[in-house]
Amino acid sequence: MASPDYLVTAAGPLQGTIRVPGDKSISHRAVILAALARGQSVITGLLEGEDVLGTIGAFRALGVSIKGPDRGRLVVDGVGLHGLKAPAGVLDLGNSGTSMRLLTGLLCAQPFATELVGDDSLMKRPMERVASPLRLMGAVIHTGEGGRPPLQIEGGRPLRAMTYTLPVASAQVKSAILLAGLYAQGRTTVIEPAPSRDHTERMLAGFGYPVSRDGHAISVVGGAGELRATSLDVPADLSSAAFFLVAASIVPGSDIRLEQVGMNPTRTGVIAILRAMGARIEVDHERQVGGEQVADLRVTASGLQGIPIPPELVPLAIDEFPAIFVAAACAVGTTVLRGAEELRVKESDRLALMAQGLKALGVVVQEFPDGLAITGGPLAGGVIDSGGDHRIAMAFAIAGLRAAAPVRVRDCRNVATSFPGFVETARALGCDLQVVGP
Repeated sequence: MASPDYLVTAAGPLQGTIRVPGDKSISHRAVILAALARGQSVITGLLEGEDVLGTIGAFRALGVSIKGPDRGRLVVDGVGLHGLKAPAGVLDLGNSGTSMRLLTGLLCAQPFATELVGDDSLMKRPMERVASPLRLMGAVIHTGEGGRPPLQIEGGRPLRAMTYTLPVASAQVKSAILLAGLYAQGRTTVIEPAPSRDHTERMLAGFGYPVSRDGHAISVVGGAGELRATSLDVPADLSSAAFFLVAASIVPGSDIRLEQVGMNPTRTGVIAILRAMGARIEVDHERQVGGEQVADLRVTASGLQGIPIPPELVPLAIDEFPAIFVAAACAVGTTVLRGAEELRVKESDRLALMAQGLKALGVVVQEFPDGLAITGGPLAGGVIDSGGDHRIAMAFAIAGLRAAAPVRVRDCRNVATSFPGFVETARALGCDLQVVGP
């Protein structure tokens, strides 16, 4: 199927109130833990993007009865930690690296063999950083050439608990090890070099499984309990909200409100970075929903300044950097990011694609192995290659709001993986965004 393009033209101020779709990271984990719980769980606010649908499809293939999603509502009849069944064929996870990495941790503990595959993009992504630590626990996992998918996971292998220090902060690798640790004999501990998203730990506790934290060390004990069904309301995704935080900041006269946005402290780096650049972001009506912090955000246009991005904020904003790079391109002065080599192994090489696209719009960019230096200035129009990466596509759609001429963003189909309804939401705020043929 041909992938559509976005054509964006600068328009007037952005105005209005929106709620972006449910948090993708929390949605994935809600499906996984509800499937492993005993009893019926009801999830509302679920992101109905293609990545999460891939996780739902995988658990249906593993013998779990799941009804929905219907307008964000999903009903999962959990089978317990030991109730999964062998799938009839390979599990195709589409574009979702989160699904593949987390399921690798879970499936290496099962009594049956599985094979994980994905679309062309996912089949190029590195998987050794999750397979290698799981092998230390006794898992038998075969990867394709260069440590990439397909992943062939042998079943029936007893797992040993371990203490593992992550070489780079990664919520996905941490989560895979903790899921395997539910089945290992003894205490499994993951030590992080810096905080990463803690949705897995929070949600395990929310489903009734004991989790302990001591500084940067997170532990579970295999067989120490079971997961119990629960009801869960998924907050709006801060990663999706980030595009509109930037859009309202850079388009003069804008004033928008985003409702019930997830404010997990391991995710709010984007707000801290944008505020340090001079963005006016007000946080109000802070509250707890399903064990996660949420709030409403009001953003008004402001003049942004280039900054050196503090290293401690990098893992707290790792998925939001495409949007942050657009803010940097519209700021006065130079913004410098270092220590973000993980951006090279996302759905695309995000450092390379963002540098290439910003240069095409006339922005001065210096590329490093682990980051970028972006000097803000006027944006020209042009044609941008998103590389099929949903966050690159949305970032350049936002950049088009400040460009002197129309910006055409190629290959935007995968926006549906994380933000179904992006175009309609952008238009509701006043963006001049058209979907055109490739």
